[in-house]
Amino acid sequence: MSRSYTRWLIPILIIVAAAIWVVLPTNPGIHIGSYHRDIKIVQGLDLQGGLQVLLEADLPPGEDVSAEQMQTARDIIERRVNALGVSEPLVQVAGSNRILVELPGIGNPEDAVGVIKETGLLEFIQIPANEFIPSGTIVETDYLTGRVPETETDDDSAQPTPTPETSPGFVIPGAPEATAEPTPVTGEGSAEPTESPAPTTPVYTTVMTGAIIKNAYVSRDQTTNELIVAFDLTDEGSDIFGDYTTNHVGEILGIVLDKRLIAAPKISTPITTGSGYIEGQFSAEEANNLAVTLRYGSLPVALVTVETKSVGPTLGQDSLRKSTIAGFVGLLVVMVFMALYYRLPGLLADLALLVYAVITFSLFKLIPVTLTLPGIAGFVLSLGVAVDANVLIFERMKEELRSGLRLRQAIDLGFSRAWPSIRDSNLSTLITCGILYWFGNTFGASIVKGFSLTLALGVLVSLFTAITVTRTFLHIVLDNIKIADHPRWFGI
Repeated sequence: MSRSYTRWLIPILIIVAAAIWVVLPTNPGIHIGSYHRDIKIVQGLDLQGGLQVLLEADLPPGEDVSAEQMQTARDIIERRVNALGVSEPLVQVAGSNRILVELPGIGNPEDAVGVIKETGLLEFIQIPANEFIPSGTIVETDYLTGRVPETETDDDSAQPTPTPETSPGFVIPGAPEATAEPTPVTGEGSAEPTESPAPTTPVYTTVMTGAIIKNAYVSRDQTTNELIVAFDLTDEGSDIFGDYTTNHVGEILGIVLDKRLIAAPKISTPITTGSGYIEGQFSAEEANNLAVTLRYGSLPVALVTVETKSVGPTLGQDSLRKSTIAGFVGLLVVMVFMALYYRLPGLLADLALLVYAVITFSLFKLIPVTLTLPGIAGFVLSLGVAVDANVLIFERMKEELRSGLRLRQAIDLGFSRAWPSIRDSNLSTLITCGILYWFGNTFGASIVKGFSLTLALGVLVSLFTAITVTRTFLHIVLDNIKIADHPRWFGI
């Protein structure tokens, strides 16, 4: 029997050594050949600070949003958030018409919220040649509105003064100062450019929409070295765009994003290459946000912000410190109780409990599990679950010893007879964790989700440490220390 449990001791020591290496703060990560993996603690929103946004579908009265539309919106928002470079974001559908977004460590909440809920509807609209509209102006289009654009009475000879071209192709300025302003043309049928909207809001014709865009990305102008947002068109979009620009050379084509005019450039030459770009005095963040919005298309439903909650990193770190102290105090209290009440088996159970804590924490870093305050609470609770199996085993051992069985027989019978209770109790806990995790995904209860995940991992590891590690330690000690005639060592 000694040889059998000695064999168990070797893999246990290997697992413990590997777990200790993983949990070391100075862990360098895994770097083997072309495979590189950093091993670090991933903190959730409530620990490192950040932004939590609750979005709701904005629908006309009497209309409902489908589950498929909400899932599509969630997927698009998740891609947008990932493209923003946010670490470990959480995006999930909450209820039937809401989406919960958590952005740990976010630096600019306003811009992030704008990109998240942007519908991303890009329209190319036809603007009369003699009309000037400043960039940023909200315009009304006939796309999906059913309204008919007003008939233009301007003379066909009224054309804007050509502007210098910075590079061949279709140039779309992205800032008001870069937008070409037509020079007033005198004569019959001409109109003076105005910067204030007319009393009757005009409706502009949508020539094409952003559905023709296949890809969008940030680049630099080879001449000016300024940031631009370049886009590629689909095959169908390339044909539509090519035909229109061929037939409307010298005219103005407005670029509208979510009914807000980005620019109103002049079509200088036919564009048949299937690509274009938006230029302007962009910052890196502005250019990236615009590219993300265009690249991942429009949301199937408009979203409004119901609640925005910012969490400061100072509050998160203070909560982490207090939670860590609570965890250590809880672990110490459990270990003292086990040692005083169960004597030698309790001391060995304490050693197994330390093994449990190291293995569980190493799994949190390896998977990785995003640690939140509820997740830490689940881990602390799992410490009690970890010794629960040992309590059942040791009580059965004491019963067998009182009935007159020898020590080694009492240990084996204690483990075997306590196993059904241990199995059933842990299985019921795992089922409960599964239900909590599912509800956390379905209804946006991320707090419950983190709690259930850490608790479930703790239960699984505790089965290994209680049944295998504690039993191995007991047999090794009994085979090397003659204490069969001293029942006081076992609390009897």
